[in-house]
Amino acid sequence: MKFNIRDICLISVFTAIIAVCAQIYVPMLAGVPFTMQTFAVSLAGVILGAKRGTLSALVYIILGMIGIPVFNGFTGGFAFVFGRTGGFILSFPVMALCAGIFSDMGLNKKLPVKYLLTAAGLVFGTAINYISGLLMFSVIMSRNLHTAFIACVMPFILPDIIKMILAGIIGVSVRKILTKNRILTQ
Repeated sequence: MKFNIRDICLISVFTAIIAVCAQIYVPMLAGVPFTMQTFAVSLAGVILGAKRGTLSALVYIILGMIGIPVFNGFTGGFAFVFGRTGGFILSFPVMALCAGIFSDMGLNKKLPVKYLLTAAGLVFGTAINYISGLLMFSVIMSRNLHTAFIACVMPFILPDIIKMILAGIIGVSVRKILTKNRILTQ
């Protein structure tokens, strides 16, 4: 896929949206905060599609790794990405890719099918995010998988379901508008 200036701008805008949503967070006891990053990453995948959405999440991680304070609490740095929450962050490009692939598959489908495909991509991406985050947390914090699941996944299931529903509804609607107005091309 060849990227034009419009694509680069859209990728940049969604990288910024992810960074802003990272600042909307609630600290949790286990040290894995509840953030709106996953909502923004999912939204990027649904709206921008697989390639552009994945790139926006990848650029976000690279910015954070080089020390730009884009992670929650205006933090950044290499150590943060490979700390207890790093597995969640490192899975963001895959999360956006899953949402984007399924969103792309539903482009020319009727509305119920479009939403079902989008939902499948969001669930699949979130599952990968949970697995990646759970495994890295378990290793970094020297916890067994059961304890890591209780600390890192269980408290987030209901809020993440709500975020997935919102990302699906908002994402499909915005993508339709952007495509109709030729701001977003396939």
